[in-house]
Amino acid sequence: MNQERARHGAWLALAALSLIWSYNWIVMKQALAYAGPFTFSALRYVGGTTVLFGLLLVRREPLKPPPFWPTLGIGLTQTAGFQALVQWALVSGGAGKTALLAYTMPFWAIALAWPLLGTRPDARQRRATALAAAGLLLVIAPWQGLGSLPSVLLALAGGLSWAAGTVLAKRLFVRHADVGLLRVSAWQMLYGTLLLVLLAIVIPQPPVQWTPPFLAAVVYNVLLASGLGWAMWLLLVQRLPTHVASLTSLAIPLMGVLLAWLILHEQPGPFEWAGIALIAAALLSLRRAAGAG
Repeated sequence: MNQERARHGAWLALAALSLIWSYNWIVMKQALAYAGPFTFSALRYVGGTTVLFGLLLVRREPLKPPPFWPTLGIGLTQTAGFQALVQWALVSGGAGKTALLAYTMPFWAIALAWPLLGTRPDARQRRATALAAAGLLLVIAPWQGLGSLPSVLLALAGGLSWAAGTVLAKRLFVRHADVGLLRVSAWQMLYGTLLLVLLAIVIPQPPVQWTPPFLAAVVYNVLLASGLGWAMWLLLVQRLPTHVASLTSLAIPLMGVLLAWLILHEQPGPFEWAGIALIAAALLSLRRAAGAG
């Protein structure tokens, strides 16, 4: 597979992932009416892990674990840390604001990638980062209030945890170029899931209400948001530079705002439209730079 085809596949994965994950913030918020945050997180990732290992068997790929410590680090930060923190944030915070605050991840990732990977954005990438940061600030609009302070802090911590997982994954792919993408996805999810299950057991949670809406939320998360979603995310991390992969994730909250407008009739305000335009301009700049590279 040549480099251009690999990058094209990564951008197609981003388009699919944006639709899956942007809608899932609504699904995750709704699921909390029927289960505790840690119980739901454990259920979705037990199922997602099963799906990924099932795919390995179907594809007859080796089940041998990737390098243990790097994969464990990815699982604890990207799967367990991120999911537990944002699901907890959703208990007292709205789905939209929590999602937007969690997507400060790209800026944490760019900061971490410099010392851990030795990667420094060039002038064009720095301009795109500045555009994206300004756009995200306008969409979040902190001067209009952010809601519950604990929820805000949890969502920001979730973004930082995801950023750490992204950088660790990129370092793993750089140092072990022959490691299988699906194998890394499955094993890191297994390690993170073990911690999520432990949290669900030791932290008191309300009993699960096995209603049709809750079952639908679990199925959506198991098959799409967890199993397929994280595999596609690691595809982006593997094939694109860290700063590009992380910034492209801003397409997801952008899509979330647009879906809320189309489906829930939540009309974006002037600040949100301006922010969307800036984020779109930053993503277009990154896409052109990637194509030129």
